[in-house]
Amino acid sequence: MKAALIGLGGMGRGHFDNYLRLMKEGAPVELVAVCDIDPQKFEIAKVDFNISGVVSDKQDFSAFRRYTSADEMLEKEKPDLVSIAIPTYLHCEMTLKCFKAGAHVFCEKPMALKVEDCRLMIDTAAECGKQLMIGQCLRFWGEYEVAKQIISSGELGKPVSGYFWRGGGPPANDPDNWYLQRDKSGGCLFDQHVHDVDMIQYLYGMPKAVSSVGRVVFPGNGHDTVSTNYIYDGDFAINSQDDWTLKGHGFSMSFRINFEGGTLYMDHDGFRLAKADGTVVTPEHSTENAYYKEIKYLIGLIRSGEKNTINPPEESMKAIKIAAAEALSTDSHGALVDIK
Repeated sequence: MKAALIGLGGMGRGHFDNYLRLMKEGAPVELVAVCDIDPQKFEIAKVDFNISGVVSDKQDFSAFRRYTSADEMLEKEKPDLVSIAIPTYLHCEMTLKCFKAGAHVFCEKPMALKVEDCRLMIDTAAECGKQLMIGQCLRFWGEYEVAKQIISSGELGKPVSGYFWRGGGPPANDPDNWYLQRDKSGGCLFDQHVHDVDMIQYLYGMPKAVSSVGRVVFPGNGHDTVSTNYIYDGDFAINSQDDWTLKGHGFSMSFRINFEGGTLYMDHDGFRLAKADGTVVTPEHSTENAYYKEIKYLIGLIRSGEKNTINPPEESMKAIKIAAAEALSTDSHGALVDIK
């Protein structure tokens, strides 16, 4: 199948590298074109990214047809699959264009800023008979895959509590400053925190309500810090915290999940399972690049026609529904907001 890539910022360049790898491995896909409104993005240059190993130091786009207009690219190339890695507020519009041009779509997270736009993306995919997948990469991340397996199997008993953290500095490589504008990115809450929002509902299901507190640090932005309690039936507590205010420091993420029979945790010291009998082990887990795995998975779905059971777009829409409730709660100084 012919693939095209729209957006050559940090995430887009990560997808570019993964397409090159898939082609080298003989996967049934060929990247034929790349698109960005800024022609300088086609120059060979080193790119900074907040997670090491995701983007190569230098990239050469000269072997691919290059466009500054997505409309022109879709018309001329007629790709079978398009990866979209552009600012969030453009996700819905661009996804619909790609569907109507006959392409399947991989769209970076967050899916959109409004649940209504998410619904429109899903409905249009169905109408056009196309696959839609959103880049909620933690579903393909080795340590989180283990967490899902343990919860699903019940091997450590019922969950007792969970804590999820991620954070770092404000996004770099943003000439238009869109990341720090609430109506374009949704701030840290929608852009970065949405990873843990999606993972929490993936592991535990939809919460009944949320209570969030946070702060706008960069004027005009959405919430740059957030701490949320997720309310469920049953006696277990789930909390998640995020911020991107730590200037000059790298990105980090961690979690701690407590069960009746042990604790699974990932932090700067590694990944471990502390069992109730006192033993501590490192669970076997995939160390493969999650961004690579998700693209490979989607290509397989397109080829086979099978149902997306790991990361369907309906689940990504749920994450936006929860994030919207968190934003409302934060604006209301931590008021409990029901999720309907």
